[in-house]
Amino acid sequence: MKILVVYYSMYGHIHRMAEAVAEGAKEVQGSKVEMRRVPETLSDEILGKMGALEAQKTFAHIPLCSVDELASADAVVFGTPTRFGNMCGQMRQFLDATGSLWVKGALIGKVGSVFTSSATQHGGQESTILSFHITFLHQGMIIVGLPYSFQGQMRIDELSGGSPYGASTISGGSGERLPSENELAGARFQGKHVAMITSKLIK
Repeated sequence: MKILVVYYSMYGHIHRMAEAVAEGAKEVQGSKVEMRRVPETLSDEILGKMGALEAQKTFAHIPLCSVDELASADAVVFGTPTRFGNMCGQMRQFLDATGSLWVKGALIGKVGSVFTSSATQHGGQESTILSFHITFLHQGMIIVGLPYSFQGQMRIDELSGGSPYGASTISGGSGERLPSENELAGARFQGKHVAMITSKLIK
C-alpha cells in the first residue's frame, strides 16, 4: 500500500505538518509512505524578498513530485498553505497538469485527503480544503477528512487549527507560530486514518 504525501511549503509550516501526516500513516501495517514536494514557481529573488529562501533550504532534500507518481499511489495526502481562502498557486499549477491522468481515469478510486495552514484563525482553512475536494471529485477520487474521533479538534482551551475537513495549523502573520502539538496530533491522526481507510479499500 503506497501513500504519497505531496505538499508545498513556503516557510516550513506545511512541511512540518507533512512530516506528522507521514508519521501517522506509517503506523498502519503494510503502508509505504513517501513525501514529495510540488515544484516552486517563484524565483529565488522573489523568495528571498519574502524571507522564505532560507526556510526552504531545510526541506530541499524532499524530492519533487512528478504527475505520473500520483497514479502509482493508492492514496495521496496533499498539503497546501491557504491563499485568500484557496490553495496556493504552486499547488494549483501542479494539479492543472494532471489532465493526462484524468483522460486515463488513473486516479479513480484512489483516496485523496488535504491538510492546510493559514496566517490567521479565520484565514480560509476550511474553504481551501473544500475547494481542493472539487479536483478530487473530477478525478474520481475518494475523499477522506479528519473525523471527530480525533477529539483534539473539539478543544476550546487553546488556539488550534483542525476541522472535519482536515488537519490545519495557524502560522501567524509573519510565520512566527509553529504547529502546536495538538495540530501535529491532528495531522498524525489524519495520516493514520487515510492509511487505515486505504488498506480496507485495496483488500
